[in-house]
Amino acid sequence: MNSENIKTITNQAIEQLITALNEGRNETLTQYLAAIGRFHRYSLRNVMLIASQKPTASHVAGFHAWHKLGRFVKKGEKGIMILAPIVRRKSGSAKQDETDESSTAVGFRAAYVFDISQTDGQELPTIGSVNGEPREYGERLAKFVTEQGIALEYSEDIAPARGTSAGGKIALLPGQSPAEEFATLAHELAHEMMHRDKRRSSTSKRSRETEAEAVAFVVCHAIGLETGSASRDYIQLYEGDAKLLTDSLSHIQQTANHILNAIGAENLSAPQ
Repeated sequence: MNSENIKTITNQAIEQLITALNEGRNETLTQYLAAIGRFHRYSLRNVMLIASQKPTASHVAGFHAWHKLGRFVKKGEKGIMILAPIVRRKSGSAKQDETDESSTAVGFRAAYVFDISQTDGQELPTIGSVNGEPREYGERLAKFVTEQGIALEYSEDIAPARGTSAGGKIALLPGQSPAEEFATLAHELAHEMMHRDKRRSSTSKRSRETEAEAVAFVVCHAIGLETGSASRDYIQLYEGDAKLLTDSLSHIQQTANHILNAIGAENLSAPQ
């Protein structure tokens, strides 16, 4: 597949999302945010490619990777195209999929992965299922907050708000369930990480709130929590501009990845 075909397919992913938002079908963006949670070890471009081609994908891997896991791609299944880097050794010889530090990426090629639903074989161990309980991730998230120099406290005075953040200080409403508290803290932490710098002046309050909620949704989804965020209206992220949408999604992905890495949830993504 040549570079122009690859560019066309990747552009179609963002166009599909924009078309859906124009038509008021916000569930498509929710699917993309869920995909970021499932595949947070992939680039944003590849997350969008996976979500646009197979929105229900949950665990993806290459043909040979599935074979090593004791599973086999079913006959006739169509691969999901992603972009894989083409790297070149500094000595000058080009190789693909080289991870050596002496190599540098010089371009991309089309590669294909398959969702677990397209395979048969040995059962995989359950990965990251917490069944609505944040378990150790709640304590880890709170620890990460304090390690950032952010004061964390509980206060009845913030009601009816479930949480607030004020630049270096987060307050949570007491009495929330563990899952609700985790989601609230992730939301307020996202504000602290995304909206306390010069970028704040270039974003609207509505977009900041939906970005923070989107980060909370991604993080909760990645550790297996079921939250009400999936039914929220994320269309404010769009604001009528494709660049604003992709920039916003990029910030959401980066912030969610940072949080997931910090709480030790980086291994909850799909096998590659």
